[in-house]
Amino acid sequence: MTDKVSLGLLATGVPGLDELLGGGLSEFAFTLIAGAPGSGKTTLAHQIMFALATEQRKALFFTVLGEPPLKMLRYQQQYSFFDLDKVGTCVRYVNLAEDLRSGDFSGVLERIMREVEDFSPSLVFVDSFRSVVQTARTGNEGAADLQQFVQELGTRMTSWQATTFLIGEYVENDPVPNPIMTVADGMLLLSHAQEENSVIRKIRVFKMRGQAHITGAHVFRISGDGLHVFPRVLPPVATDHVYPGQDTDTNPRRIPSGTPGLDDLLHGGIPQGHSLLISGPTGCGKTIFGTRFLYEGAQRGEKGVLVSFEKGAARLRNAQLAAMVRQGDVAVVESRSLDLTVEELLDDLLRTIERTGATRIVIDAISELGLYLAPEARRDIRGAMFRVLSSLAKLGVTVVVTLGMEDRFTDLRFSHSDIAYLTDVVLAMRYVEKDGALHRVISVIKVRGSDHSHDLREFRITDAGIEVSATPLAAQGVLVGQPGPNGQQD
Repeated sequence: MTDKVSLGLLATGVPGLDELLGGGLSEFAFTLIAGAPGSGKTTLAHQIMFALATEQRKALFFTVLGEPPLKMLRYQQQYSFFDLDKVGTCVRYVNLAEDLRSGDFSGVLERIMREVEDFSPSLVFVDSFRSVVQTARTGNEGAADLQQFVQELGTRMTSWQATTFLIGEYVENDPVPNPIMTVADGMLLLSHAQEENSVIRKIRVFKMRGQAHITGAHVFRISGDGLHVFPRVLPPVATDHVYPGQDTDTNPRRIPSGTPGLDDLLHGGIPQGHSLLISGPTGCGKTIFGTRFLYEGAQRGEKGVLVSFEKGAARLRNAQLAAMVRQGDVAVVESRSLDLTVEELLDDLLRTIERTGATRIVIDAISELGLYLAPEARRDIRGAMFRVLSSLAKLGVTVVVTLGMEDRFTDLRFSHSDIAYLTDVVLAMRYVEKDGALHRVISVIKVRGSDHSHDLREFRITDAGIEVSATPLAAQGVLVGQPGPNGQQD
């Protein structure tokens, strides 16, 4: 034999799962779907089954549960993937509970074989295999007979010209001997863990023969549409990528910020495809800057997306922003979940960008993101922003990120050290005391790959937005960051 055998891949119908598997399920493979009770095993099996079952590709679903199949189907019918028209024609259910109660494992195996030969399925599911093990403990069969039955079932499932699945209530490091795992081609391990008041579901591709699958634990959610997996991956590295309107990769097109005086400090605007971090204490104008950035895009026919962690009512009180949202110029990505994961947020954001064609993104604000994240994600805000900004950089969109800072009038602090280096541009807003009043000042800390002004400029917030002074503070004889004779800041 000189030709390589190619594995046919089947789309599972589960968003995100095919990416973990390396393209889909291998045809004719024997896969074990394992996990603790309530982790979503049966729902995952049904979602895959109804996605794949057709008149040409029939599915046979064996249940060895104590409850009748009708009870299980009553709940599975609530999901949008369930197609009642396929039941009885493309999908057949067989209950093995009575066969199992007799304790005759050979009889159970023969019943399975008869049903397979009669229906000629391309897909076979057995749920739940753990019931067989539990029956053996209290039944007449010995451990040797059980092991022989398990190995025989696994061997026969791998020999059928069918894609087969065994569903079992197993957890990692399960002390119960599982000889079936030696003959299984693949294993999907589902779990759910509670930390504080959050419960997060995760899936791992524990084993998948012949496929370059993605390892590690990945978050998934169960909704009315079934399972949705959110792969924890980074996009491919962008190489030699030139954005529209860009002469070369070293001369990016400048994107107007909507604040003319600031564009002067940036020597023409924000470089296209860059991420800009604007930091400052409360009330200094960070959200206004983000809103003007989106408004400038809307005036130029560019769509925008606002990722908001503000309270909804407060955000809608901004008349300009509310009008842009109402007119469809700006789409809003927000979450009311208190156990949000970064992968879910990023998936929602990327789908919104794809749907709207947005080129301007505002994330407001990182300092509030932690209020919504699950505890595990909350501990790694830096890693969260790295994944978000890396994915957005691949798309060539221009991103504005706001970050609230603690009020320290005598300290020159521009951002958190573990966040600033992730962005391409850093702007610092701060307060200074001058002539017995607080004044706002702004400065450009860095612009990656480009020159910029190093001036410190005063700015005002008006009904038109932010107005940046054309005169540097140094020309006015104002020193910032040094305590005055009475301990006050000059």
